[in-house]
Amino acid sequence: MSLINTLLQRTLSHTRPLGQTTFARLFSSRSSPSVFRQAALVGRTHFLRASSGIRVPNRSTSLILTQIPARAFTRAYSSSFSSSALAKPPKRTVDAPIVGYWTLFCASMVFGIIVWGGLTRLTESGLSIVEWAPISGAKLPTSDAQWESEFEKYKQFPEYHKVHIGITLDDFKKIYFMEWFHRNIGRLFGVVYLLPAAYFVSKGMVTRAGVAKIGGLGLLLLGQGAMGWYMVASGLEKELGERPDAVPRVSQYRLTSHLSLAYLLYAGLSLYGWNVFRANRLARNKIANPEALRALMLKPAIVSFRRKITAATLLVGTTCLSGAMVAGLDAGLIYNEFPMMGLGLAPPLTELWNAFYARGNPDDMWRNLSENPTTVQLEHRILAMTTFFTLSALWWQGRRLPLPRAARVMLHTMYGFAWLQVALGISTLVNFVPIAYASTHQANSVMLLASALGLYHTLRPLRLLK
Repeated sequence: MSLINTLLQRTLSHTRPLGQTTFARLFSSRSSPSVFRQAALVGRTHFLRASSGIRVPNRSTSLILTQIPARAFTRAYSSSFSSSALAKPPKRTVDAPIVGYWTLFCASMVFGIIVWGGLTRLTESGLSIVEWAPISGAKLPTSDAQWESEFEKYKQFPEYHKVHIGITLDDFKKIYFMEWFHRNIGRLFGVVYLLPAAYFVSKGMVTRAGVAKIGGLGLLLLGQGAMGWYMVASGLEKELGERPDAVPRVSQYRLTSHLSLAYLLYAGLSLYGWNVFRANRLARNKIANPEALRALMLKPAIVSFRRKITAATLLVGTTCLSGAMVAGLDAGLIYNEFPMMGLGLAPPLTELWNAFYARGNPDDMWRNLSENPTTVQLEHRILAMTTFFTLSALWWQGRRLPLPRAARVMLHTMYGFAWLQVALGISTLVNFVPIAYASTHQANSVMLLASALGLYHTLRPLRLLK
């Protein structure tokens, strides 16, 4: 037995740190010395059975265990569980990088939807589907009977009788596909946005602020879909077929609202994605000397310039929405010359402020501002040139400021898109709105807005992590 005791002591001496730690966790300081002796005896018993080959009756072990107070084990369990298993995970300070990639991909989808929506309007295809079926409408008609059924439905509405009278079934299939594809891109975008959003939030991959932003953009997405059908419904009203002077087309107010929500969604997704990437670069120390960069962005000259860029970005957005009013009224099909409008830079006042649009009520003369095609086109011209000269002045001023490299690149990019937008706008007007020119003009308006937003983003001070 002396040999066994010697071996046991040597073994325990090698595992002493573990033994001390284990007993310290199992038993509190209030346990009596006898408890520790009993526990040691239990350990020795199991050691003898496992390593020395000496058979020790289980009865002795059980008797010893029954003498150890249960509170010792209860205290140890609760202490260990509360310190490790219930430990709260560290609070996330930045969104996961994949969230940034996802939001920018969604922004690119919105860009595609805007461009295709413009093509749908330019080809006069937007009213070809006369029903709102979010689920069943995703399927394209396949049989001749299905196509005939859809064609007959379309014939019941004013656009067929005033715009597309006499078109064949093959012609109808073309305009139907344009609208069907536009709606299906919207459906696909909803899936691409909502499913990953739910996954990222459930997995804790976004911050609390990120959850709020994702939720807000999701509501904007749902509102955009509802506004789309509300817009289409305005062009399906039976009254448009009964009035001789009425043109079956969607309301320019609803068209502008529909497009404005798309621009807001695009801007929100883009800014959110850029912010995610910037925060991750800052967290991983991939931004050289962030303190100095933040100090630069807080200089009075840079702060003043950033405020001007913010105002200019809002001006760009306003001009884009003015273009939607022009499109909704087909105002680009009159005064197809530039810079003149008839005999002068502006038409006669009697044409701009026409009592016809007041609908017999002198108090409604303001309707000329949004319903008179001549007035709406002049407004768009004024806004477009004001925007161009504003961006030109800011480009000239920005060249002289100590801007970071990223901001300088975005400044030149914005100015380049401004020149291109003016050229496309004039070309579209003087050529009587060809589809290719008009579609490119609308697509470039999104790029101009994106570059202005990008410049604003690069001028924002860094939020240094604490």
